[in-house]
Amino acid sequence: MSKPTPDVYEQGRGMDAHNQAMREIRSRKDETYDPREPTRVWLDEDNTPDGVYDSLTIILNTGGCRWARAGGCTMCGYVAESVEGGTVAHEDLMTQVEKCLAHEAENAEDPAGQIKIYTSGSFLDEREIPAETRQAIAETFADRDRMVVESLPDFVAEEKITDFTDHGIETDIAIGLETATDRVRHDCVNKYFDFSEFERAAEDAADAGAGIKAYLLLKPPFLSESEAIEDMKRSIRRCSDVENCHTVSMNPTNVQRHTMVEELYFDDGYRPPWLWSVAEILESTVETDAIVVSDPVGHGSDRGAHNCGECDDRVQRAIKDFDLRQDPSVFEQVDCDCKLTWETVVERERSYSMPLAR
Repeated sequence: MSKPTPDVYEQGRGMDAHNQAMREIRSRKDETYDPREPTRVWLDEDNTPDGVYDSLTIILNTGGCRWARAGGCTMCGYVAESVEGGTVAHEDLMTQVEKCLAHEAENAEDPAGQIKIYTSGSFLDEREIPAETRQAIAETFADRDRMVVESLPDFVAEEKITDFTDHGIETDIAIGLETATDRVRHDCVNKYFDFSEFERAAEDAADAGAGIKAYLLLKPPFLSESEAIEDMKRSIRRCSDVENCHTVSMNPTNVQRHTMVEELYFDDGYRPPWLWSVAEILESTVETDAIVVSDPVGHGSDRGAHNCGECDDRVQRAIKDFDLRQDPSVFEQVDCDCKLTWETVVERERSYSMPLAR
């Protein structure tokens, strides 16, 4: 991996100790990636303000998140999958899009109504996705109903979003807020912006005719299970009160390669959240105005949100059912003896002596 060289944008942001540690961790990466191949592509269903849509999810391989190259977030290893050199040519990015369309044609009877496009950083950062590419992608998908693109709030600007809304596409900007608590975002996630910047981005998106989807992180490092649950409940309610934020996606932390979380995990200093915690939070926040969903990555594995191993798939199916129906009664249909262990962890685990159970 090329040695990060923070420019003016990154200087003075985040915690120096975090950034230094994560630059060292990420320097161990030795894989290389083809700039003409997307990182991932898949078909799925999503609950939106306009109902449930078939979705084509695209993760473009770019030059990587500029914040991650300076050090970045404690849990995010996506920059390790990015192309060397910091940039990818417009032609190569469009080749990636064409391959994703080919995947859709081979695996779906009809084109998906919703397109979700992610990078390892911010789609609206023109160092990752040039304006020329953004405009070409907007034209490519002008016949679809909905579009979701992800960005840090810094890069959210009306003139970028209108590339999509001017085509009549219902557009959402997904922002990796992680938590509504500034101290947790700064100290546990090492993300530099404040909640007020998220609110400003929501206003700018509204001016462009777009909505906001908040991405929250369940159980960043250094929080106990109970602290993580309570922080998530507060964050969901606070996000749902932000005008124009219609969806909150709760993402349980999974242990990704080349991250500080992975270092803690191997030193017995971190356990991903319990799936019971996900269910508890979804049940407790169903009354909010926002659509609240969760899609635990790597559920049931040691590196992903998990329970005892026996009930993981059943609880995951209930979570997926909740995402589409927003009906908390789905959780009444799943139970397991390990729920008592989870309840004990929530009651007794403390952040200075965690994890209490693996």
